[in-house]
Amino acid sequence: MNGFALQLAILCGAVAGLGIFVAVLAVIGMPARPAGRPTRRRVTSRRAATRRLAFGLAGAAVALLLTRWVVAGLAVGVLVAFWDRVAGGDAQERLGILRLEAMASWTESLRDTIAGAVGLEQAIPATAVNAGAVIRPSLNLLVDRLRIREPLPDALAGFAEDIDDPSADVICAALVLNARLRGPGLRDVLTALAVSAREELDLRRRIEASRKSVRRSVRIVLVIVLGVMAAMAVLNRNYVKPYGSLEGEMVLIVVVLLLAGGLFWLRSLAAARRTERFLVPVDATAHADVPVAP
Repeated sequence: MNGFALQLAILCGAVAGLGIFVAVLAVIGMPARPAGRPTRRRVTSRRAATRRLAFGLAGAAVALLLTRWVVAGLAVGVLVAFWDRVAGGDAQERLGILRLEAMASWTESLRDTIAGAVGLEQAIPATAVNAGAVIRPSLNLLVDRLRIREPLPDALAGFAEDIDDPSADVICAALVLNARLRGPGLRDVLTALAVSAREELDLRRRIEASRKSVRRSVRIVLVIVLGVMAAMAVLNRNYVKPYGSLEGEMVLIVVVLLLAGGLFWLRSLAAARRTERFLVPVDATAHADVPVAP
């Protein structure tokens, strides 16, 4: 009976660990894998996945060895594998800040170049060389579009689509309007846009600094909780002995699920909310509901 209870506990722990793993993937998501020849990004993604798997298995093995609890081993394995994303990853926000800084610098450079009585078609290639590394590939595509005689408004719309950032849409919309209307005052508009981009950049940096403190607090609390649990499991086994039974494993599943729910809630508090873009291409399906006159 004891052997059957142990096997049932292991089975319940495995099911709970699989559920936690699926829940983590549902929140975090999996990287897209386009077909074709492996690129450097795909190779790096595979290496990162392999590293996560190795760290997760090592953490699960250590937890299982110290506690002899299957549920704890699986939960710790998943936690170790996705430790950098427990409190919310800030990679996308850092990329957005770098992109906004590069757009602000490029706008200032474009303004200074236009001040020398140079047209917008000539100023864009001249400023693309010294642009930030984050937006330089998109600017090079914009220059290529201009070289093949693509209309400037369409080329700028393609540039905004490549950047895919709401803050960049404001700058691109001003350039598109000037390219279509050819009105004066572009230099003043670019000056105002550069100042606005700098102010938004400063605000986003301060917000990201506050989010980092939240993420740091979450990790500290989590380390303290796990440390106390590990110390109790190693130094006072009689106190935590009930968790080795079937009923204890079931209770531990509830504890792990509650802890995971709290982590996901804290992660949502520290996550950056993406602003919707307004300069988007008009899809043909958008006019599908418009009645056509006979």
